[in-house]
Amino acid sequence: MKNIIYVTGNYGKYVSVKEYFEEKNIGIDFYEYDFEEIEINDIEKISRKKALDAYNILQTPCFVADTGFYIDNYPNNPGYPGAFVKRSGISSDIEGLLETMKDETNRTCKFIDCLTFYDGNDFYTFYGVSSGTLAYSKRGDSIKRAKSNLWYVFVPDNCDKTLAEMSDEERKNRNDGHTSATELFAEWYKNTYLKQSIKRLSLS
Repeated sequence: MKNIIYVTGNYGKYVSVKEYFEEKNIGIDFYEYDFEEIEINDIEKISRKKALDAYNILQTPCFVADTGFYIDNYPNNPGYPGAFVKRSGISSDIEGLLETMKDETNRTCKFIDCLTFYDGNDFYTFYGVSSGTLAYSKRGDSIKRAKSNLWYVFVPDNCDKTLAEMSDEERKNRNDGHTSATELFAEWYKNTYLKQSIKRLSLS
């Protein structure tokens, strides 16, 4: 079977996904592309539109992954920025975010990951959630595998470090009840989709 293609403009996301897929013996390739996002704060609709656009470019099954960031008590706009992380500029202006939130004591927030695979016929969508709190300062060293600058200010539940402060092992084994869209997709892709594809080929 051909390697599956991950389409993203964020190399850090690819590094994280590639390592996990290789552990599962799933071949994966990287195609760099920055998408134009549709003007709607709905992570599933955005993800599916990107998956369709990616397929139309490559003409082969591929997947995309989007992440929303939801701050419960963002001043005058609860749940902001949601699916508009990139467009809002929050992830590229962490100092500005911390300044906006400096007087807010309720700092609960969460990441919601939405991964969509499209094979030219059907969309398959998977979700992951990681809840936590927003730190009062930027913490952690620069790391290539960081999916977002928000890693430097996001402290998962039941943890005292930001994602950027954690080692790879700490991030992997953290006890915050998080779920992973990547892991759910990889398990389904290997144990269901590939097996069904091989079966169809054997019958053709």
